[in-house]
Amino acid sequence: MSSLTFIDSNTLAITTDSIGILETLGWTAGMVALDQMAKAANVVLIQAEWNDMLGSVIKIAGSSSDVQSALQAGKVAASSFFPHAPNGNTTTLIINRPDEQALRAILSPNEVSALIEQPVVKIPSSNENQLMTPNNSLALGFIETQGFTAVFEAIDTACKSASVEVVGKEKLGGGYVTVVIRGDVAAVNAAIEAAKPRVEGLGKLIACHVIARPCAAALSLLPK
Repeated sequence: MSSLTFIDSNTLAITTDSIGILETLGWTAGMVALDQMAKAANVVLIQAEWNDMLGSVIKIAGSSSDVQSALQAGKVAASSFFPHAPNGNTTTLIINRPDEQALRAILSPNEVSALIEQPVVKIPSSNENQLMTPNNSLALGFIETQGFTAVFEAIDTACKSASVEVVGKEKLGGGYVTVVIRGDVAAVNAAIEAAKPRVEGLGKLIACHVIARPCAAALSLLPK
C-alpha cells in the first residue's frame, strides 16, 4: 500500500491503495449509501462534502477491490431513492494510486457555509461517546423534505407516534432539510411510517428511511 498524506487545517493523513467517490442527491441517500459501503467491504470513511446543487459526496479509502465492492453496494442503495432518474442520480468513481497533488483538490479542509450556517465538509468524528454502537438494536430514522413546514409537521408526528429521540437537523441547501431520530428498530420504523403522510400538501418528501444497526462511519457524521 502506498502512503499518501494530505495536509489541511486538520493534517489529515491517508494511507491507501485507492480512493472511492460516491456522489448522490440529498443527504439521506448519501448516509444510507455510506452505511451499505461500510458494511459491504473493509473501507474507511475519509470525509463527506455537500454542494449547493443538493448533492452529497462520500469519500472512502481502502484496497482497490474493497473500494470497488463498497461503491457497487453504495450505488445500489443510493439509486433506490431515485428509481426513475437516469443512473439513479448517483455517480461513483474509483481512483487507484491517487496523485499526492491531486489529493489537495479531491480532499477538502473544514468549510462552513454562510448560506446554510453549518459545515459542508465533514471529517468523521473520533469521539468515543458515540450515540450508539454499530452492534446494538437501535436504529436511525431520516425524514428529508424540501421545505421546513413539511419536516416540522412530520417530525412532530413521528415523536408523538413512538418513543424516539431527535438527534439533530441537517440542511443541504435548496430548501432540503433532514431531521434524524433514534430509538429501537420497531419504534423508529413506526415513527417514520407515521411521519410520511404528514408531508403531503406542506412540502416535497425527499426521503423517509430507517437504518438498523448503523455503522460507525454513519454515526460519525451525525449532526452534533
